[in-house]
Amino acid sequence: MTGAGDDDLSTLATALDWRQAGHDVAIATVISTWGSAPRRVGSHLAVRGDGVFAGSVSGGCVEADVILSAQELMAAGTGHALLEFGVADDVAWRAGLACGGRIAILVQRLAGDSLAPALVEHVLAATAAGTGLTLSSDPASGISAIGDGGPFVRAYPPPRRLFIIGAVHIAQALVPLATGLGIAATVIDPRGLFAADERFAGLELDRRWPDEALADLKPNAASALVALTHDPKIDDVALACALRSPAFYIAALGSRKNHAARLERLSDQGFGSADLARIHGPAGLAIGAANPAEIALSIAAQMTAAWRGALVAPAAPAFQGAG
Repeated sequence: MTGAGDDDLSTLATALDWRQAGHDVAIATVISTWGSAPRRVGSHLAVRGDGVFAGSVSGGCVEADVILSAQELMAAGTGHALLEFGVADDVAWRAGLACGGRIAILVQRLAGDSLAPALVEHVLAATAAGTGLTLSSDPASGISAIGDGGPFVRAYPPPRRLFIIGAVHIAQALVPLATGLGIAATVIDPRGLFAADERFAGLELDRRWPDEALADLKPNAASALVALTHDPKIDDVALACALRSPAFYIAALGSRKNHAARLERLSDQGFGSADLARIHGPAGLAIGAANPAEIALSIAAQMTAAWRGALVAPAAPAFQGAG
């Protein structure tokens, strides 16, 4: 099963807007790759009847040919087409796949006989609600449906969000990194001196206490939380909220000694060892970070590894068995 990136959801939203405005629309999806293909399986490209497009299936390599094929499909009124580009194709040599890449792309009209607009509406509604959705597609028939029983299956998880607890210097560096990764970041800090508009101009600030803010924001399985204040009155509250959620990444700044004390406090609140083992502390990968920007980079990298399933779980709490 393959997953969708946040940019793919944006592409689907654009395609649906075009369709609802009366345009003929086709959606191209990468269904398999081999070798040097530059885009992940599941990537989308939306094409309007007049050739306007959004998204990408190859980073620019074969887009022109896919767009022309999509326009031909729409003009003919057919439901789908299966395109393959490989090292033997003239297009592939022009596209930069000559070093050994191969890519297969399913093109579907956004219409009831192939990819129904209602399916895209369901995907966008489910991800917005924080639940996500899975679609299966049959390249032979070109028909997609909700579920995971087809030859090609892709998951649409909710858009990723990052809740940063503490409007500190590291947060100023972490927010743009998260944004660049397609993650919506919210800085939560009840301390007015820190959460000043001048320090986070144009960024989303929430000046409520973490428990109040997170009760409204509702972290889900596509959410991450990192506590940066060093103040237990703030960090512990936020971490407790995160532990009660299915957040995919939870981390807290501080020394190993401070982290052990933090785990003891949370243990006293009733959290077990399996809960506490979800907290990465000290936050970030061990890259020798020596300043706020580098610490932010280490946190962003660790968060990405957690999302991609490439991160080893934190060690069990150090205080276990201490009496």
